[in-house]
Amino acid sequence: PDAVALTKLGLYSLQHRGQESAGIVAVDDDGAARGVRSMGLVSDINTAQLDALTGVMAIGHTRYSTAGSSSIENAQPVLVSSRGGHICLAHNGNLTNAGELRTELEDLGSIFASSMDSEVIVHRLARSTAGSPEARLAEALRDVEGAYSILVLLGDTLLATRDPRGWRPLAMGRLDGQPVFGSETCALDIVGATYERDIAPGEIFAVAASGERSIFPFEKK
Repeated sequence: PDAVALTKLGLYSLQHRGQESAGIVAVDDDGAARGVRSMGLVSDINTAQLDALTGVMAIGHTRYSTAGSSSIENAQPVLVSSRGGHICLAHNGNLTNAGELRTELEDLGSIFASSMDSEVIVHRLARSTAGSPEARLAEALRDVEGAYSILVLLGDTLLATRDPRGWRPLAMGRLDGQPVFGSETCALDIVGATYERDIAPGEIFAVAASGERSIFPFEKK
């Protein structure tokens, strides 16, 4: 129930990873996703808006831009609505074929709201017709090249994944038996979580009320 406060605390410990913008998205008990983003540091996030966020799942992001301009449109986590419900994504890394994928999506009618490479994954998630959240993410990441560690909220499911080469880190810990993820273990330490392991290269780890699942849809490259 204090997922938002824990996420904010974790972001403070990861402030060194990006000082351009910061944000948090939470999913409340009714399944509605809401978020707040701000240019600048974690401490610049609007306190009143942040206090209004509730939920038992939350993800956050501090941005240092490697693709896309410095603007609020490019701040993360990304939060959109689609025919299948909300899609929320936080991405660390650099997609080397994002321009090509973006052109393909635009030819299919997609309209982009930002210039960051991460948004191509959001559009591919929205287009996926796969049966489970982890299968949707696997389909969205097929043919995506480059380095990434990603957290995604789809409905009541939290997904964590790394690229098949494992270029970007993503650690998993436990707090009161529940999984916590961070780009560095200092984010786990500050919230009192115990480090368990790294998400493996090419792994998609799913967390839902029904339990935890893990798949390896890609061959290691």
